[in-house]
Amino acid sequence: MNEATAAQPVIALSHVCRSFPAGDQDIRILDDINLTINRGEMVAIIGQSGSGKSTLMNILGGLDSASSGSYRFNGREVGELEADELARLRRDHFGFIFQRYHLLGALSATENVAMPAIYAGMPVASRQQRAAELLRRLGLGDRLEHKPRQLSGGQQQRVSIARALMNGGEVILADEPTGALDSKSGADVLQILRELHEHGHTVILVTHDSKVAAQADRIIEIRDGRIIADAPNPAADPVRLAEDAPPPRLPDSTPQAMFGRWQEAFAMALRALLANRMRSLLTMLGIIIGIASVVSIMALGEGMERKVLDNFAGLGTNNISVYPGAYPGDDKAGSIKTLRESDLVQLAQESYLAAVTPVSMTGLRVRYASNDANATVMGVAPAYFAVRNQAMKDGVAFSDDDVRRQAQVAVIGETLRERLFGAGRGVGEIILLGNMPVQVIGVAETKSGGFGDSDRLEVWLPYSTAGSRLFGQQHFSSLTVQVAAGLPVKAAEAALQQKLALLHGKKDFYTRTMEDMMKSFESTASSIKLFLLMIGVISLVVGGIGVMNIMLVSVTERTHEIGIRMAVGARQSDIRSQFLIEAVLVCLLGAAIGIGLSALLGMTVNALFKDFQMLLTGTSIMTAVACASGIGIVFGFLPARRAAQLAPIEALARE
Repeated sequence: MNEATAAQPVIALSHVCRSFPAGDQDIRILDDINLTINRGEMVAIIGQSGSGKSTLMNILGGLDSASSGSYRFNGREVGELEADELARLRRDHFGFIFQRYHLLGALSATENVAMPAIYAGMPVASRQQRAAELLRRLGLGDRLEHKPRQLSGGQQQRVSIARALMNGGEVILADEPTGALDSKSGADVLQILRELHEHGHTVILVTHDSKVAAQADRIIEIRDGRIIADAPNPAADPVRLAEDAPPPRLPDSTPQAMFGRWQEAFAMALRALLANRMRSLLTMLGIIIGIASVVSIMALGEGMERKVLDNFAGLGTNNISVYPGAYPGDDKAGSIKTLRESDLVQLAQESYLAAVTPVSMTGLRVRYASNDANATVMGVAPAYFAVRNQAMKDGVAFSDDDVRRQAQVAVIGETLRERLFGAGRGVGEIILLGNMPVQVIGVAETKSGGFGDSDRLEVWLPYSTAGSRLFGQQHFSSLTVQVAAGLPVKAAEAALQQKLALLHGKKDFYTRTMEDMMKSFESTASSIKLFLLMIGVISLVVGGIGVMNIMLVSVTERTHEIGIRMAVGARQSDIRSQFLIEAVLVCLLGAAIGIGLSALLGMTVNALFKDFQMLLTGTSIMTAVACASGIGIVFGFLPARRAAQLAPIEALARE
């Protein structure tokens, strides 16, 4: 401290007035206050109730502001300070001792004392050590972990004094410090204040008790908002000791300091939730339902998509289908009959193709004895079963020789066999396709392609037999080719298009790959999942509104706590962060329960349905967490903002 600073009054008030609106009029509580207080003084401000002394103390401590006039602290105009600068002033220079103690009931004595150091950026270990030392210095070494309700009035006031000294307490503001104490405890508190004065602290006592005021070096009397007397106390003991060294401080913008404040905000949010368990659970209910809906919908969508894509893959991801028509939906496709056996012969010679098969189909009535059914009859090449990864359950597939002979043989699906013959029969039997008899030489395994194929009744014939004996046509409905292993499908598709265009003399066909179909399905599935997800988000929004309502109630219930924190130096951002964290924490806990319920639902569905699985993925969990956090931030912002904008003096007045 330099000489200029030491000589300068620590507090200087000039023509300060404070008025409060009352109906159509303003009531002036302080009127033209002119006052200076020097560093190291012990000043008593006395007056009867309603005289304005407490209002004056609130203005001195930055809890309230003057309606007019000038207030300078260490030469700086306090009226020009922003809210966070006022918080810094209270945090770094003032220590408050209140008549009603203003301790937080959920915190221990050590935690109450350490609170100002949190907002000053002091490390955890350092602030806990200093808080314990201050409590021991004030005779509370055996009460460090006691809650306020476990302490007597005198002990609570000592905790309040220790809190005032936590950040140094350059100026101690004591408002009726003995008003709620018995005579013994009151005398002990006054002795402590006197000792603080002797150690260099500036002490300002606000009291209506002349005996308390007699402890001060200087007595200022206020009546009806005006100073009527300001004189030194001739009975005061002028003895002074060395000044207390202020505690070390870190810049409050360091990551360590910011982490400490966030840690405190998280701890207080958790305490608030645990203190109202049932209300917290009911608040989470909307979030739980919303998150469970979102995660379950995403899990169902993932399961559906995975099932269909697996089925697509089973049909052959390296297959290319060729259809008549210059493009999908070509009106002339029905009249184009250029996909013929000559194409098969030419394509079979291409090295980039492993296999080729035609496909022609129609619906026919299939009969065996007294059993009959409508089935899909397809004319294909023997390579069809390899191209489609279709294995034989019983018997064999027809051969190239059967194609050349136009043999009346057939392969049927398992579902059709059960319909016509029952389990375990079929191979070697004669069935009627329409009016044409054919012999069953093989039964193909059931294979789902994702579109209900496992329930279809299917019959496969040599394409030559089907074309000449059933369909009465020599052209095919489509061709399916299999690209040789290891070759790029898109390059093979381009070569195939070029070859067929050359054979036909024009491009009267179009091609589709399984990759194209998979991409088309994925796009459609994504749109469906997004739509369903938005439905789930609606319930999340409803839950968010519930969170906002409860948080607004919480702000009202904890206004006094907010005032205490502001008095010891909490910034608006600190208060805002505390309530935002609480809102997000409610939503995240609800999300955790919702995810758990969705996982339980998934396990139940997966156990009951073997052909379909709900897939709970990391993406769905992260999406749920992100949604919950977003809901907490969006719907917690208004209550947090309202809490942060409370005036400290008004908040303190709410018990």
